[in-house]
Amino acid sequence: MKTAMHQNQRIVLDQIAREQYQLLYLQGKNGELSCPVCSEKVRLFLGIQEQPYFYHIKSPQHTCPEPIIEEMEPVIVERNGFRIPQGRTIIETTKNTSLFSPAKTIECSISFKKNEGANQLVHDSYLRELASNGVILDKSQAAAVVETEGSLLVLAGAGSGKTRVLTARTAYMLNVKKIDPRNIMLVTFTSKSAGEMKNRLTTYPQIKKDQINNLVTGTFHSIFYRILMFHEGSNWSSERLLKKEWQRDKILKEAGKEIDLSEKEFSYDLALQQIGFWKNSLLFPHNVKPESEWEEKAAYLYKKYEEYKAQKGLFDFDDMLIGCYQLLSSSPSLLELYQNRFHYFLIDEFQDINKVQYELIKLLSGKYKNVCAVGDDDQAIYSFRGSDPSYLLEFEKDFPYAKLVSLDQNYRSSHEIVSTANEMIMKNKVRRLKKMKAQFESGTSPMLFFPFDEEEEATMIVTDIQEKIVQGAKPSDFAILYRTNAGSRAVFERLASSNLPFKIDLDSEAFYERRIVKSVLAFLKISLDEDDNQALSDILPILFLSQTVLKDLKAESILKDCTYLEALSHIKTKHAFQEKKLKKAVQLIHSLKFPSPIKSIEIIEKDLGFLDFLKKRGNESNQQDKGSDDLKDLKVAAKGFTSIQAFLSHAEHMSAMNKEIKNLSKHFPDAVSLSTIHRAKGLEYKNVYIIGAVDGSLPHDYALDSSRNGDFAALEEERRLFYVAMTRAKHELLISVPQNRRGKKANPSRFLSPLMKKKKN
Repeated sequence: MKTAMHQNQRIVLDQIAREQYQLLYLQGKNGELSCPVCSEKVRLFLGIQEQPYFYHIKSPQHTCPEPIIEEMEPVIVERNGFRIPQGRTIIETTKNTSLFSPAKTIECSISFKKNEGANQLVHDSYLRELASNGVILDKSQAAAVVETEGSLLVLAGAGSGKTRVLTARTAYMLNVKKIDPRNIMLVTFTSKSAGEMKNRLTTYPQIKKDQINNLVTGTFHSIFYRILMFHEGSNWSSERLLKKEWQRDKILKEAGKEIDLSEKEFSYDLALQQIGFWKNSLLFPHNVKPESEWEEKAAYLYKKYEEYKAQKGLFDFDDMLIGCYQLLSSSPSLLELYQNRFHYFLIDEFQDINKVQYELIKLLSGKYKNVCAVGDDDQAIYSFRGSDPSYLLEFEKDFPYAKLVSLDQNYRSSHEIVSTANEMIMKNKVRRLKKMKAQFESGTSPMLFFPFDEEEEATMIVTDIQEKIVQGAKPSDFAILYRTNAGSRAVFERLASSNLPFKIDLDSEAFYERRIVKSVLAFLKISLDEDDNQALSDILPILFLSQTVLKDLKAESILKDCTYLEALSHIKTKHAFQEKKLKKAVQLIHSLKFPSPIKSIEIIEKDLGFLDFLKKRGNESNQQDKGSDDLKDLKVAAKGFTSIQAFLSHAEHMSAMNKEIKNLSKHFPDAVSLSTIHRAKGLEYKNVYIIGAVDGSLPHDYALDSSRNGDFAALEEERRLFYVAMTRAKHELLISVPQNRRGKKANPSRFLSPLMKKKKN
């Protein structure tokens, strides 16, 4: 049904502005729409697989006949002897050229052929024994397992069973090659991975528990910290470790006061991330060459941070690796001791290795050079942490006699998904040539769908999930992946208002708790309550006033018997122009409560100088986390509200929901997963939705800026990020291409171009 009634006005879907669909959906949800024939309540169906339509709430299968819309004869009036058509109020909506775009499938250009690569090598008795215990290896996996001497690079594509290879190889070395487990170092990137590998080894035939216990396994940090503790325990006591981020944050903030960096204005969390990047790249304070004003401030904080730690005898997690590297580099006899101890190295996720980790492995393997590096350069997505895929790409440079084994069978995803992901990633120029092959086809092609904007995108996804759950799917079958946490705002809100259980990353920040967003909301809050002490504190930096002014404002409000906000206009500063601006600002803040939320935010943005504040204070200098982007996202969120109070209540409710969902996540394993693509790496889901597949989001704006300046490394990493997202899906992959993003027309991600043009052979 394409017709409904709202407040006595007929709504015809094909004749209304495209941007009104989400509003119609909400009106239907609120019981404001009715059937023009039977007057029963109706709602708008807004999903992925079907065109939008109205349906009866009580009986969704029932359809009334579409009403006939008669053309009304114009009313003619006579004026000055002329017969003129009389203008009248238009009840029917007008034809709009922007219509709903149906979803499109991405057809496979290569037909599926059943691959016989899963047959194990039968000539090796231990591999046959493994197979009889359920550990079946294909030809390439078996080659990686039995090739134990010398250096080996294992290119383990997405879903290729690299954990199975690493554990089977370890078992083979222990059982067949009779290698002393104390001579083997197995390095993983998470403690969880190390634990899983040890647990899996206990199930392998002829592997004894004491052999597993004697293996040196763990993360880089855990292994090399043990070495430090053994030799310099007094300097590296765990009591000296800065375990918590707030401890490191506090040191930086104290240093920041020396150069007048406000806690409310400067991104200390990003500065900590930048310092970690420099340290993992073995760049010390005197080596750093800042490339922007923001990096200059971060470099200053880095210098002060290191000085403070040295003075207090403290260290952080990055120092564990640097300290061990310096210890081994400065003591040839100690280095020789460990070179003789460790004959074999197995390193997981080698594409994510950084400079200090690589240098440590090079040092320790210098004598025997038995390094087995397992990784996939197509999944290198952590350059912001200092990871460098060039160590995998140029492995033979430091290990010239290394052998190469490529695991090219994908056991996770369908042929339709694998072939689409192959076409995507092959456009990268800097990579090892490989093409993954699937083991099954699902009959379901990956799909592109085209919501109007972020709000409609969220509605369509939640509707699609609800439909599939009715058909028998479980909530845990679904994952919604996005480029940055800020991009999850709309889908989080839609899920929060649904009956679907869902979970989010424990460290994901609530959108309305983001620093820039909170500052804008503070203006709205104080316009409603002019004595809101916290809101007043939050807006002072934007007005270029320090927190010390708070005391003066409180005193002034008592003396003048006025509100805190009114007291702002009485504050004396050293500059007459600033006092004049404050008086004008107070008047503007007074008026914020009257317009719609989006209009009020625009006043804050322009008339109150919020954008100028962002530029002056450096919030625009960090490429990946610009304050103005948060402003744009906030305006999209505000679009659906007519009053300031309703919008603020919504923001408060969503922040509370964020905390509640985090607390409940561990109790409800059967839940829809919301995750950044970075966090989803290594995981898999039956059905995956990738949201925001447009230029500026994926690829991110900063990568596009870099490519315009001739540097394509960031753009290639963004394509790898897209590839990682695609290969999380086992059976169904749905990619959202919103027509508008952050209030402006968006262009489909350039990564989709070869897929959208592709035709089936």
